[in-house]
Amino acid sequence: MSGNLRFVLGDQLTRDLSALADIDPARDAVLMVEVEAEGRAVPHHRQKIAFLLSAMRHFAEALRAEGIRVDYVRLDDPDNTQDFTGELARAVARHGPKRVIVTEPGEWRVEEMMRGWAQSLPVPVEIRADDRFFCSRADFAALVRARKTGRMEFFYREMRRRTGYLMDGDTPVGGQWNFDPDNRKALPRGTRVPERRRFPPDAITREVLALTASRFGTHFGDLEPFGWAVTRADALLALDDFIAVGLPRFGDYQDAMKAGEDFLFHSLISPYLNCGLLTAREACDRAVEALGDGAAPINAVEGFIRQILGWREFVRGIYWAEMPGYADGNHLNATRPLPALYWTGDTPMRCMAECIGTTRRHAYAHHIQRLMVTGNFALLAGIEPAQIEAWYLAVYADAYEWVELPNVHGMVMHADGGRLGSKPYAASGAYIHRMSDYCTGCSYDPKVKLGPGACPFNYLYWNFLIENAAVLSPNPRMAMPYRTLARMPAAQRAEIVQAARVFLDGLPTDWG
Repeated sequence: MSGNLRFVLGDQLTRDLSALADIDPARDAVLMVEVEAEGRAVPHHRQKIAFLLSAMRHFAEALRAEGIRVDYVRLDDPDNTQDFTGELARAVARHGPKRVIVTEPGEWRVEEMMRGWAQSLPVPVEIRADDRFFCSRADFAALVRARKTGRMEFFYREMRRRTGYLMDGDTPVGGQWNFDPDNRKALPRGTRVPERRRFPPDAITREVLALTASRFGTHFGDLEPFGWAVTRADALLALDDFIAVGLPRFGDYQDAMKAGEDFLFHSLISPYLNCGLLTAREACDRAVEALGDGAAPINAVEGFIRQILGWREFVRGIYWAEMPGYADGNHLNATRPLPALYWTGDTPMRCMAECIGTTRRHAYAHHIQRLMVTGNFALLAGIEPAQIEAWYLAVYADAYEWVELPNVHGMVMHADGGRLGSKPYAASGAYIHRMSDYCTGCSYDPKVKLGPGACPFNYLYWNFLIENAAVLSPNPRMAMPYRTLARMPAAQRAEIVQAARVFLDGLPTDWG
């Protein structure tokens, strides 16, 4: 072999990936590998494993259709060493390349592995920047030094100025930067929810589903029905579907939840963005086009752009700026083990059962279900951050450590002491009742604060404030609830603490 070996990871399925940018089909080869070590490093949802394996195999076929030589190592190949380093070493021995070219990974652990390849391999290793993001790691580091990353909102405004998205010169389109107050409507009764486009498995996906069932049969989650896009072409169709039927009402109802409706008006494209089948730029471009065409209102388009250009870019920047020590913090000293209900969904709390059921069926739940139901419960219950972080990383098709860890460690658990968010996202049952229909038919009543039938979120909320008063009460954004707590009779506070203790101590932690 007279050319280069280009190693493409499973979350780098983008044709214009930096590692592939100058490929010479006559001289170079692409290496792609399926390794069991990555499937077992985290006990991923079976649907996530199947999604990525199928997407990888389809991507390899697309490269071959261009005339590019692809060395593809399947999970069930008998000589598979089942780890990245072993397979790369075998490929270098097979091909004898001048050098190995890779794009920087999305995980600290894998980057450390990559840096070791330069010492262990007999050829040079070139690690290129991942230019699929609007803000490079170097750019974010410069913004940190310039003190422009203290809060996502200010970072987001900087990115709006840099990209020109939703800008009219120096002024934000619509006269304001953020339309979040217009994006908090509950879904009115009788609202028609669109049927979302799903993609039946083809022969490659069916083969992968069978492989996943045999190799990862004990992992969490349903394998079927499987409806994710696994090709670039189908991912673009999924984006088309969102722009046409989801985006027009996404703004109004992005925080809404409804029993039995797993997708509502959400984009469903985060798995494709995070594995590379779609790019952030084309998703933002399509949304801005819809605004210009009058097909979607400003609150919907701005809310969608904020999720990608704001939160997605911000959490990635935080991850690389704060690692490797970011995960070590436990600001609220939360130590409770993860309850079994996160795996089984077996709970009389209908909101938790609904959100975990959606997660089990699709390896998906939208951001409010993750933050204000399963996340809020973990926060109020004082679950150890590492345990709930491991759960989120395992169960969602779009979860990779760079995006999962800051969102859960910082935004959900406030374990970073406020680096990501200025206050904990803690709420009582009233919030869930206002934003969903989950409370209808639940065993608990959100209007009952204590005693028989009381919603656990109610007394868990006040118990959380009581337990963390020394840490949280000085926070100006927590002043109002702590003033209310200060007026609460001592006997009532004691009753709250006792109710929370009985409830939490009664939660099983063994799920089989």
